[in-house]
Formats: sequence, structure tokens, C-alpha cells
Amino acid sequence: MKRPGVRITDVAALAGVSAGTASKALNNTGQLSQETRSRVRRAAAQLGFTPDARGRALSSGRTYTVALLTTDSSGRFSIPIMRGVEDVLSAGELATVLCDTRDDPLREQSYLRTLVARGVDGIVVTGRRTEPRPPIDVPLPVVYALAASTNPADASVIVDDAAGAAATITHLQGLGCTRIAHITGPAHHRSAAERAEAVAAALCTEPLFGDWSERWGRQATDLVLREHPDAITCGSDQIARGVCDRLRELGRSVPDEIAVTGYDNWPVMALASRPPLTTVDLRLEDLGRRAASLLLEAIAGTPHHGVLELPAQLVTRESTLGA
Repeated sequence: MKRPGVRITDVAALAGVSAGTASKALNNTGQLSQETRSRVRRAAAQLGFTPDARGRALSSGRTYTVALLTTDSSGRFSIPIMRGVEDVLSAGELATVLCDTRDDPLREQSYLRTLVARGVDGIVVTGRRTEPRPPIDVPLPVVYALAASTNPADASVIVDDAAGAAATITHLQGLGCTRIAHITGPAHHRSAAERAEAVAAALCTEPLFGDWSERWGRQATDLVLREHPDAITCGSDQIARGVCDRLRELGRSVPDEIAVTGYDNWPVMALASRPPLTTVDLRLEDLGRRAASLLLEAIAGTPHHGVLELPAQLVTRESTLGA
């Protein structure tokens, strides 16, 4: 807490610098050495001094606020991404504002006008789908997370879905599985198509496309059992949980008779499944951290251009390894 009566001049005197230098060090502006910045910050901490946010904004021309613009009303994807964004931004004392467009273009435009008018420092754009989206038209630094911008000059951070799906196949083959089926979501969804293509490339097998639901997982299980698989990979944890439920109803042991894998590492599904699912973690918080770092670089005048693809991570559990 800021002590009553402590001023920037007190911090400057303790650090042995001018008031202007102290202000630059605390606001992370100016051409100062790291040693000087650290000395001023130590002095401020010792005195319990916190810069006034309004004064900081006026002196720097910034609001130290970043917006996270999302179409993901449920928060399934945007909340983990926001946690990652805040991990990075909070270190620089920046605030994050969440704006949910609810997949409504008019609401999105309204938010953008408001954000520009309020002078936010930048925007991270994300959503619940991975299809590339049209870029937003604002005079601000922007980074796209999870779904890339259709403009190749924009900065985008996405997940390498193909490698994640391929990792499940490598894992199952390492366990000795040779007859592997694949059940996934709608064929017109980029995430389902990319994961299915990676599986097909490794196995030369045709995927079953359907819905992102447990119900579809149960229905599709009856279809793939005609091929006598020893493993079933799924395009989502919801589908995989449905598969496990149906196999249990039929008296088939998971993984002793048939191993099952999911995708997303959604705790609500992956950990509640019986047995818990081996799955692929999208590492959404890492995605958010990387997007925030790129945004800070853009705000500082060194923007990134193009698509950055981050690796997913295989998480092994009882649905392939057993108890």
C-alpha cells in the first residue's frame, strides 16, 4: 500500500536519480539501463510507493488496458487463454478486459468502437473455433489466438492440431494397438478435419464424422465395433467419454480390450470419464501467454507477422494405460 505523503521525489532521492528518471523507470519508458530501473523500483518498494494510474496514463499516452475479444460465450476456450494473457500482462501492471461478442458481428463492431474510443493499448482476438477469421479493422495492435487471421501479415498464434492427433496414434501403436478407429466431430470444422487427416495419414483409415457430443460417441461406437478395433481415437473428450460409456454398457473393458483417447484435455470430461481419458492438451494458457507477449512487442513498436504454431501435449491416463 502507498504510504501517505510518499511522492515520486522521495523515490528519486532514495534511488539517487532525478524525479524524471524515476518516473520513466516506474512507467517503463525512456532509454534507461536495467540497473537504474531496478534501483528505482527497489526504492519505490521500500517506500511503499505506487504510481498513480491516471498520471501514468497521461504521461505515457497509454491506458495500460488490453481487451480480449472472444466469440466463446461459455468460456471453454477463452477463459484459459485469458489466464495466460493475464499472467504476462499483470507483470507489466496491465489490466485485461473480456468482451464477449456472442458470435454477433454487430456486437463485435460495437465493442470495437468502444475499445478504440477508450484507447485500449491492444486487442487479443480469440473464439471457440479454429477456422481462420477475417481481421478486425482497428488502429491498434492486434494478435489472434486459437483462430488465425485470414490476413497473413497479421500476428496469429494457433495450436498444431495435426501433430497432437498424430501423437495419440504413436502412443497407441507403442502400446501394441494395430486396429485403430477414429470418431470425430463435424467434417466442416477445421479442428475435426485436421485431426482426422493426421489420423488417416498414419493409419490409412476413414474417420467417422458427426457431432461434438457424448451421444455421437455412443452411437458411433456401435458402428466402429463392426471392424473389431483394439483402439478408438476421438476428436474430442466429449466424444471419447460417450465411447467409454457405450463400451462399458456392452461389457467391453477399457483399455484391456479397447483403448480410448480423447482430445482437448477438458477436465469436466477427461477426468470425469470412466476410466479417465488419455487425451491431448491444447495448452491454452501457454497460447494466451504467447499471444500476450506478441501483443506487448507490437505495442512497443516491434510487431510480429504471420502464424505461429504451438505444440499440443499428450496426457496419458487410465483409458490407455490401465489402472
